[in-house]
Amino acid sequence: MNRRDFAKALAFAGTIGSGLWPVARSTGAPLIGTRAGVIVDPVHMQQLQQSFLDLRFGMFIHLNMATFEEREWGDPLLSPKLFDPKHLDTDQWARAATSANMGYACLTTKHHDGFCLWPTKTGSANVMQSSYPHDVVRRYVDSFRKAGLKVCLYFSILDLRQDIRARTVTPEKIALIKAQLTELLTGYGPLTALILDGWNASWSRISYAELPYREIYDLVKSLQPDCLVTDHNAGSYPGTALYYTDIKQYEQHAGQKIPANSPVPSQSGTTLQSDWFWKKAYPTSELASAKTIVDEWLVPFNENHCNLILNVAPNRDGRFDDNAVARLAEIGSLWKNTGPAPKVGRAVLITTPDLAAGKPAWASASDEAVGPDLAFDDDYRSYWLADKGKTDGWIEIRSEQPVSFNTISIVEPIHADGYGDTSRITRYKVEMERDDGWVQIASGGTPAPYQFHEIGRVTAKRVRLTVFGRQPGVTELGLYDEPR
Repeated sequence: MNRRDFAKALAFAGTIGSGLWPVARSTGAPLIGTRAGVIVDPVHMQQLQQSFLDLRFGMFIHLNMATFEEREWGDPLLSPKLFDPKHLDTDQWARAATSANMGYACLTTKHHDGFCLWPTKTGSANVMQSSYPHDVVRRYVDSFRKAGLKVCLYFSILDLRQDIRARTVTPEKIALIKAQLTELLTGYGPLTALILDGWNASWSRISYAELPYREIYDLVKSLQPDCLVTDHNAGSYPGTALYYTDIKQYEQHAGQKIPANSPVPSQSGTTLQSDWFWKKAYPTSELASAKTIVDEWLVPFNENHCNLILNVAPNRDGRFDDNAVARLAEIGSLWKNTGPAPKVGRAVLITTPDLAAGKPAWASASDEAVGPDLAFDDDYRSYWLADKGKTDGWIEIRSEQPVSFNTISIVEPIHADGYGDTSRITRYKVEMERDDGWVQIASGGTPAPYQFHEIGRVTAKRVRLTVFGRQPGVTELGLYDEPR
């Protein structure tokens, strides 16, 4: 690809996700205005999520520059020549996954240091500049499909070689990301899922505002509508909704735990060896036991609408060590996928910015000067609390310009410090101001820490939430304008 062709690719990727897509359709209630975006059919999404859960068990494969550095993140200053899996055997990987009765796999196409395992034309460091000038992504997808396994790809938004990190994001860098994703989504056949990482995390600090989530989401859905998008953000968002992900992604290896009786489709990732990338000690080191993997992780997760994805790190030859291969076969002797997973219901999908975040806030009262702005700060660790002794209270946002939205989230700070582990809210109502009066647009009466309402699109300058109960509190009141 020459410079002109690359410019065209960037322009194409920039157009996708720019809003040049069908407007949202009515949900039955009156529509005020329109919103552009790729429309995801909720029924079809639920079917895709169920098909993913039916796979039950997958293999994560971390192979990249860090494999050759005795590190978990590759050094972005090192030469690509260091990458040299001279005896790469992706067929061996697929056989090992099959022996464990896995249904799918996911390969790290680009990790945080920015080295690409495919021959990208975007100018980023890649395999063609390495000591192993072959398309690793191609070999992986071909081997796993040949073995009857579904294929997923991992892609890091954080890219230290291209200086894509917090407070450095530019339109050109966003276009680079889109161009690389376009290569992966158009060059390697249908993908079951795309796992994103290094985005909206406390350690990467690249926010969904700085690098807009919906632009990337629309790009993926326009190129592969059936590809599920999942992001490593489970530590940031609670609840029964899917915040910025089609599949909720828990990094078990980092201590993230699936809530009991979770109703949303999820995936929990951990490692067979001690870390994600291969280390010199691995051929003789202790591995997670087959019994632990099956009895304590896989089976309980499957009963809780969650797949287990187990990382197996290839060595510097590009092969699995003998002890890893043997352990995977042992897992397969203890567990088999005996049928469909428990049925998952339709979860509310949040893919757009919270329009209430940062807006001027008012309240009926605030306990000990805990302001209502804490319910609109996009931080699920802080919360507004009504005055002591009160059995009701309200919070309100006021905007200078009308705000249009069709989705409402109400999150109570259950388990937060000083609040307790049971719900204090017995009922609630959401109202908007219209013609100097208040019109109710949502309500609920069942105590629960998370409530979501999908409504016909409305527009208002003032929105008020009134809660009833024993000194109730709210950690976030969210307003979203979802394409539908």
